[in-house]
Amino acid sequence: MAGHSKWANIKHRKGAQDAKRGKVFTKVIKELTVAARIGGGDPNANPRLRTAIDKAKQVNMPKDNVDRAIKKGTGDLDGVNYEEGLFEGYGPGGVALIVEFLTDNRTRTVADVRHIFSKLGGNLGVSGSVAFLFDRKGLISFSAENDFDQIFEIALEAGAEDVKDEGDVYEVITEPADFIEVRDAMATANLQWETAETCMIPQNQVQLEGKSAETMLKLMDALEDNDDVQNVFANFDISEEELAKIMG
Repeated sequence: MAGHSKWANIKHRKGAQDAKRGKVFTKVIKELTVAARIGGGDPNANPRLRTAIDKAKQVNMPKDNVDRAIKKGTGDLDGVNYEEGLFEGYGPGGVALIVEFLTDNRTRTVADVRHIFSKLGGNLGVSGSVAFLFDRKGLISFSAENDFDQIFEIALEAGAEDVKDEGDVYEVITEPADFIEVRDAMATANLQWETAETCMIPQNQVQLEGKSAETMLKLMDALEDNDDVQNVFANFDISEEELAKIMG
């Protein structure tokens, strides 16, 4: 399974989404604002904004919040000017991590992220130190309760690169340029996805167990808990048996 989907499933099982809804809203608002600032406020002409609006709908963000964030991005309302970028580093067991951020204070964000890494068995690397281990792709995941053959047929016809049966989820993988078209084809077929985004998919995975696995999950949690961190991608895998031990 793609590392990103693995982590999404772990978070779901931990029941973390609802508990951190306020933080999720903060991150989506930042993305809406930056997407509108870079590409304009029309989602039909701005794929990044369309994806951000979809994310807002997924987390049940009120429409007023969405509209306000977009207007701040287009300059119709006063707003904060966010800088975006990424950190690269290593976690427990040699796991590679990419941390995407949006911040109004880069110095603060660097210090916070560096502290999280060092506290939980990791270290920040230089630019380019791990990015080559990942490929940016579009990823649309569906519950395995859906019809795999239907997803497979529609996805490939719309231009998807691959469709995988990962047991509890089906994953549709696309090139970033084809992501919107494939996602729209799924929507037209009334297929409801669990996640739909562009992300960094690892080329290979590092198997973790014991203390390393437990610390890795704490590191992912701590990074995502930071308001300036938008996404965390990592190339770890943890077996179901090991997860059961960690999560009790």
